[in-house]
Amino acid sequence: MSTAVENLTLEEAAAELERLAKELARHDALYHGKDAPEISDADYDALKRRNEEIEARFPELVRTDSPSKKVGAAPSGIFQQIVHARPMLSLDNTFSDEDVRDFINSVYRFLGRLPDNSIAFTAEPKIDGLSMSLRYENGKLVSAATRGDGTTGENVTANIRTIKEIPDTLPPGVPPVVEVRGEVYMGKSDFLALNAQMEAEGRQTYVNPRNTAAGSLRQLDPTITASRKLKFFAYAWGEISEPNDLPKTQYDMVQTFKTWGFPVNPLMKRLSSVEAIIEHYNEIGLKRPDLDYDIDGVVYKVDQLDLQQRLGFRSRSPRWATAHKFPAEQAFTTVENIDIQVGRTGALTPVARLTPVTVGGVVVTNATLHNADYIEGIGNSGERIREPDHDIRIGDTVIVQRAGDVIPQVLDVVMEKRPSDAVRYEFPKICPVCGSHAVRERNEKTGKLDSVTRCTGGFVCRAQAVEHLKHFVSRNAFDIEGLGSKQIDFFFEADDPALSIKTAPDIFTLQARQEASLTKLENIDGFGKVSVRKLFDAINSRREIALHRFIYALGIRHAGETTAKLLARSYGSYAAFSEAMAAAAVPGSEAWNDLNTIDGIGEVVARAIVEFFKEERNMDVVSRLQREVTPLDAEAPVATSSPVAGKTVVFTGSLEKMTRDEAKAMAERLGAKVAGSVSKKTDLLVAGPGAGSKLEKARELGVETTDEDGWFTLIGG
Repeated sequence: MSTAVENLTLEEAAAELERLAKELARHDALYHGKDAPEISDADYDALKRRNEEIEARFPELVRTDSPSKKVGAAPSGIFQQIVHARPMLSLDNTFSDEDVRDFINSVYRFLGRLPDNSIAFTAEPKIDGLSMSLRYENGKLVSAATRGDGTTGENVTANIRTIKEIPDTLPPGVPPVVEVRGEVYMGKSDFLALNAQMEAEGRQTYVNPRNTAAGSLRQLDPTITASRKLKFFAYAWGEISEPNDLPKTQYDMVQTFKTWGFPVNPLMKRLSSVEAIIEHYNEIGLKRPDLDYDIDGVVYKVDQLDLQQRLGFRSRSPRWATAHKFPAEQAFTTVENIDIQVGRTGALTPVARLTPVTVGGVVVTNATLHNADYIEGIGNSGERIREPDHDIRIGDTVIVQRAGDVIPQVLDVVMEKRPSDAVRYEFPKICPVCGSHAVRERNEKTGKLDSVTRCTGGFVCRAQAVEHLKHFVSRNAFDIEGLGSKQIDFFFEADDPALSIKTAPDIFTLQARQEASLTKLENIDGFGKVSVRKLFDAINSRREIALHRFIYALGIRHAGETTAKLLARSYGSYAAFSEAMAAAAVPGSEAWNDLNTIDGIGEVVARAIVEFFKEERNMDVVSRLQREVTPLDAEAPVATSSPVAGKTVVFTGSLEKMTRDEAKAMAERLGAKVAGSVSKKTDLLVAGPGAGSKLEKARELGVETTDEDGWFTLIGG
């Protein structure tokens, strides 16, 4: 349900993204490293989908270890590795008809066209299997590799040769080098037959066809793979030595694979209108139960290959393709209790404790209730998301959905089953951890109450202090190995000054305090000489740290990893950054305007950063931290040979030769910083027809200006 993500606050979103990153990394390790998946592929995709939805709404919170930046998982050490000649990327997901319209419109916008059905798309089932790249040289199969992390995969050539549907040789006339990519899967009927055999032999049965196919391919003994009756659909390609002699469209290229002897999906169609694409999606959905292979959606791709090339790629996915996923699964259960969790920013988050219920193959026991308004059935913008009397109460029977949540969400209440003695839930006004007042802040400009209730205890509140420490040592902040959640709790609770860690600087004085004390950490249960030495080594290895990691680790409200990188890149050094933030405390100052000019930094984020630096207690912690740690200056732009590398560029007016998205992507590839407004720090303004106030301000400030032709001349395009 779309209201779930819209209902998240920045703090809730950051916490959930952190949980999602850890949860998905854990499942990657279980599946790829140990062949012991705990959830189905569909459930895994649901977790990634939730992550992407949150990141789309809160781009400033995108983490450096975000699952959206990863493709698959690092290959295990079981097989030799193969580096893909061209990366094997993932697809972005869509979940509604409106999302599909947005995707198609985004293609037209990027290409600078009106949505007039002139661009064709292919639509084909999204096979729930294992991605595979088959490399042929001089017509012979020479290697087969899993997707792995998108760059490097596992060499499973011997196992792939056992799949009868995959040709060992290609017909005469194919290019000298051809990489055919597709999906390895197990048919439903073959899966059921295999499980029947396993059951008859008294052995453990398998969970689903997808995991069974993946496990079968990763067998060290190819004869086991051969016995599993795996199949293959070809749908894409990687490196091809003579692409000019091949078809110019996605559809025709796949049909060419068919002539080469590869199975291709018979439900693939070439369509132009949104209506036709959605109709085909619905048709495939109706056929889904009768297909002998699992699918979890429909994939749409721009058909013309030259348009695909022009649209290009994001960090992990192409702009010219998307996967339209089938709806999430739902179930009914009972709310047994409502607990309150307190985060590092003091946010009080209600969590429903549920009677265990299986949803999509996973047992669900908890569901997030987001905030007080959500319990009452009110969205983040004040809109009604459930009927007025459908507030969530202890004892209610509710509809639970696993739409990608690590903690699923409650969609609605089944009023017919509400107990007669059920009473409205009263949201606490006192922090359950420290006893401080819990309040909802009011926006001074709008007068609107914040949807989040916060503890006012600050560092007095154990939950906030502990969660801040856990954030500080997390992977994308200081990443201190050996300081996990359990260890942070231990050090925070310790009364002995030789062991206590209450704030971040205490981490870096721990070894000195230990050396001067009779209380030795190595003598405490759970530690030892080796683990203590490793802990101190891990701490000392972080005494120099990248600037963006340092900024992110400070735990500034609203300042996620993406924001921290923007700040590091914009200011270059911590000294320059802190000095600018102190100066930005003056409303309307040049420093304040410069901060707001950074593309991706809005007023809300800017105000939160400035407020952090105005707080004396924060500055005391940072000052003590700087005595122990050195933030390194930000690295210079990669494209140092570009004439615009390191420069700040602003685009304005109606660009005619490129869309705004293309212009921004081009400038960033060349190492430039793209700003949203003109200031004294702007190096170049590219003005198209109709340029107004930005062009006038650039002239007033003496900023260099040019038109599109001048831009292309400058960059050598």
